[in-house]
Amino acid sequence: MPKGIFNVPEPVNERIRDYAPGTRERADLKKEIERLRSQVLDIPMIIGGKEVRTDNLVSIHPPHEKKHLLGHYHKGDASHVQMAIKAALEAKEKWAALSWEHRAAIFLKAADLIAGPYGDTVNAATMLAQSKNVMQAEIDSACEMADFLRFNVKYMSEIYKQQPISSEGIWNRVEQRPLEGFVFALTPFNFTSIAGNLPSAPALMGNTVVWKCSNTQVYSAKVLMDAFMEAGVPAGVINLMFVTGPVAGNEIFSHPDFAGIHFTGSTEVFQHMWKTIGGNIERYKSYPRIVGETGGKDFIFAHPTADIEALVVSMVRGAFEYQGQKCSAASRAYIPESMWPEVHKQMENMVKGIKMGPPEDFNNFFNAVIDEATFDKLAGYIDRAKEDKDADVIMGGGYDKTEGYFIEPTVILAHDPKYVTMEEELFGPVLTLYVYDDNKIPETVDILNDTSMYALTGAIFAQDRYAIEYLTKKLANCAGNFYINDKPTGAVVGQQPFGGARGSGTNDKAGSMINLLRWVSPRTIKENFVPPKDYRYAFMEEE
Repeated sequence: MPKGIFNVPEPVNERIRDYAPGTRERADLKKEIERLRSQVLDIPMIIGGKEVRTDNLVSIHPPHEKKHLLGHYHKGDASHVQMAIKAALEAKEKWAALSWEHRAAIFLKAADLIAGPYGDTVNAATMLAQSKNVMQAEIDSACEMADFLRFNVKYMSEIYKQQPISSEGIWNRVEQRPLEGFVFALTPFNFTSIAGNLPSAPALMGNTVVWKCSNTQVYSAKVLMDAFMEAGVPAGVINLMFVTGPVAGNEIFSHPDFAGIHFTGSTEVFQHMWKTIGGNIERYKSYPRIVGETGGKDFIFAHPTADIEALVVSMVRGAFEYQGQKCSAASRAYIPESMWPEVHKQMENMVKGIKMGPPEDFNNFFNAVIDEATFDKLAGYIDRAKEDKDADVIMGGGYDKTEGYFIEPTVILAHDPKYVTMEEELFGPVLTLYVYDDNKIPETVDILNDTSMYALTGAIFAQDRYAIEYLTKKLANCAGNFYINDKPTGAVVGQQPFGGARGSGTNDKAGSMINLLRWVSPRTIKENFVPPKDYRYAFMEEE
């Protein structure tokens, strides 16, 4: 059969539609939202390419409209985890042997499906079941998912092209083998694209995957799985199961063929899994790859030369887009005393203008938090701040879960830079500010650096280039994604590879070649065309 060294299509970031009034895209998406709202979906697990149902049905409701029923998913147990592992291992040999260009073709087709005929469906599903407004859903579920798939194909081809030099009479080459065993993808609720990238990135590199999505993201995960299957992902390559975390962990982390985990979620869960894997290390055929993006306490630091209007917009967008439920969301900010009165005034006016309600109403910037447990936790922090002498709730602070899990965009002014909401990850629409003395910039920067265990994202605002250089150097280890005069959210695949260090994860940079390298195990091959026939070296000859 014909062979070749193939160039893949050059990836370009998917165009973000604006859904302006009167546009066809707006009308089409609203129609799809109504279609999904009008039906009750039955969502089975997909294991070995087959639909798997159980007697344990769990209902799915929009976080912003608790009474509405979107569907049910079939909750599994330990036997389904075992079934998924078995299916992944059975599919492994054939999938790993498939020529890389055919794996590329499958996921390039998946990208076109998700950006095209599946686009409205995956956006509508994300809006309804994860309470995202139209722009946040578009950026995430359609555009970023397509970007992940297309750019990952490009990165895969570049990895395969990286080859060693060869000396005379020798041909050296490196082949990038998939890991020996199966990969476990454990995915979050907050980004549909992350939920799709975590299983698809290892699969693209020839691995087979057991995928457990968040219980609050099942609805859009189904759409992604439908697209993967239509694109031609073979049975058993990606197995989607709906089980609890402990049930999945008990089976997966004790299995000898466990080869790696691709994770986005809390630091606490990640550290617990790492300990479990370490405790079982002698069971595994190889050392598992542990790749995780975890928590954040993402910051904005304003220098006295900052542009106040740009700063305020970035704080509002950075903290309150998708209700602060982004790993990268601005959660703490440091404001110089000299500009605080004007910052306060502009921010208060802006926050008061935010419209809150269901995402089906495109006029709403702000929607509901994901579930009741999240609502109760955040309400507790807000109530505490209302009572504590070290803090004041200066904007928002209201909440109501009568119809849905709504918490107002909330701003806390901390009088102590180590106040609890300056330190702990809240993962919700709560921004805590600390006003510092303009003459104590170095001391405040040191406080920022030492305040949190996390190092995911951070932003600085300044017009003075000396200050920009100083802050960039001083905060070198505070954020894996660092922003200058921009909000600390919105990383774009191929432009800002995403990930942090310290308590924020392994910094393996989703949306880059770095991440894909974790899902292969290189084998170096040396071929000697004319091997020696005498064991003796020249220095051994007689004078």
